[in-house]
Amino acid sequence: MKQMPVPYAIRRMDDGARIRIEWEENGHTADYPARDLRLACRCASCQEEMSGRPILDPATVSTDVRALELKLVGGYAVHFSWSDGHTTGIYPWEYLLAICSCPECTARRSSL
Repeated sequence: MKQMPVPYAIRRMDDGARIRIEWEENGHTADYPARDLRLACRCASCQEEMSGRPILDPATVSTDVRALELKLVGGYAVHFSWSDGHTTGIYPWEYLLAICSCPECTARRSSL
């Protein structure tokens, strides 16, 4: 059985301009720009439910959008309240790890 990834720590950085997730106590750390996460939202307002096609227009999301608050959702995800008023998306750990842009994850994805 595949073990679900669970972060060691997650926090807002630079007044919410980015989110830092430590996937391991002394190892894999990822910084996610807030706007990138906001654009990656998969809620029904941002992504077509049946096809998964993005419906959020990136031009409508400010370049300085911030994560105002984060809350854990069970043991599997995090929820953000965004400075643009958006509050309906949740980000499962597996999804956040899949979109991690650290060099290690980027290299692993490109080798697939």
